Amino acid sequence: MDALESGQLPLEDLLAQYRRGNELLQYCRQRLQAVEEQVRVLDEGAARAGEAP
Repeated sequence: MDALESGQLPLEDLLAQYRRGNELLQYCRQRLQAVEEQVRVLDEGAARAGEAP
């Protein structure tokens, strides 16, 4: 991060690092969305288990 902020990297390197950061951001968002969905499903299952038959 220091290298990015220093302004001393060539433009191509900056662009490559920006792209990599964007890829990682998308990956993290997808993983978070998947985990949130799993939690939602588990919560719904727990709510149903607590209901009277």
